[in-house]
Amino acid sequence: MSVAHEIIHFHGKADDTVSLTYDARLLRRKKLVTDQGAAFLVDLAQTVSVTEHDAFVLGDGRKIAVVAAEEPLMRVTGDLTRLAWHIGNRHAPCAITEDALYVQREKVMRAMLEKLGAMVEDVTGPFTPEGGAYGHGRTMGHDHGHSHA
Repeated sequence: MSVAHEIIHFHGKADDTVSLTYDARLLRRKKLVTDQGAAFLVDLAQTVSVTEHDAFVLGDGRKIAVVAAEEPLMRVTGDLTRLAWHIGNRHAPCAITEDALYVQREKVMRAMLEKLGAMVEDVTGPFTPEGGAYGHGRTMGHDHGHSHA
């Protein structure tokens, strides 16, 4: 089985892709299977959060691009500024568009949002929430030492 010890920031043509949910994009050591069915092992020095602009570099040089997989989400509309504040106050990841907020589907969050007057609709799609203010991706402030290809 091929092993990936490196992640690069990548915008070129990949040899394959791997679709991962938001939670699965936080990893250090894990067996993954590409969208074409090839298994490989990720074995990194530290836990990192990968994005759709990253690719795993396998030992044989192949590049496996990361794709945000579709997952169950909630589309939140209403007073977006106020609702975003409450979501952030709970340290929940949130994707922000001009007309809606998107959060992972979860019943306690839904109840809170509805109590605040939000309209909440179940949707499915890729989840790419805003990154943290002090680092790339999640609020871990990590740097996975990637190069730019």
